[in-house]
Amino acid sequence: MAKNDGKLMDMLTGYAASHQHPFNVSVHMIGIPTIMLGVLIPLTWLGADIAGIRVNMAHAAMIGFFLFYLTLDRWFAIAFLVLAMLVAQLAGVIGEQPIAVSGGIAAAAFFGGYAAQFIGHAVEKSMPVLVKHPVQANLAAPFFQIVEIFKILGLRAELFDELQERIATRRQQQAPPA
Repeated sequence: MAKNDGKLMDMLTGYAASHQHPFNVSVHMIGIPTIMLGVLIPLTWLGADIAGIRVNMAHAAMIGFFLFYLTLDRWFAIAFLVLAMLVAQLAGVIGEQPIAVSGGIAAAAFFGGYAAQFIGHAVEKSMPVLVKHPVQANLAAPFFQIVEIFKILGLRAELFDELQERIATRRQQQAPPA
C-alpha cells in the first residue's frame, strides 16, 4: 500500500504526538466541537438569505476549513464537512436567541472547551500545541478530531500504523543522547 501524503502525515504527526493519552483524546473529542460552537455562534449573527436559504459566516468558515482539509485528505474533509455543518446549524439555532443569551453560551462554550483541553494536557503531561503554534493548533484540531473518529471506527488502519511509527521515530530523534 502506498505511503500517505507527506503534508497530511507531517501535520498529523506533530499534532498526534501531543495527544496520545486516552483521557486527553476523549477530552478533545468533546472540547473541540464545544470550542467550535463557541466560535460559530457569533459568526451566525452575520449572514444573509440567498435564494431563500439562510447563509451565515459560520457556514462560510466551515466551508473554508473544508477546502483546506480537502488539500490534505478527501474522506477526512468530507466527514469534517458533515459534522461541521451540524455544529454550524446548532450554532445558528443558539445564535437566534437574544445576544445576551447566545453570547453567554458562546463564551461558556469557548472558554469551557479550552479549559477542558488544558486539563487533558495536564493529565497527559504534554504542552498543548496551542501554546507553541496557536494558528496551527486551531486549524489542526478539528481535522484531528475527524481522524480520531476514523480510528475509533477502525477505518484507515494503515494510516494510524504509519502515524505511530513516525511519532516513535520523532521521539527517538528528540531524545537526549544516552
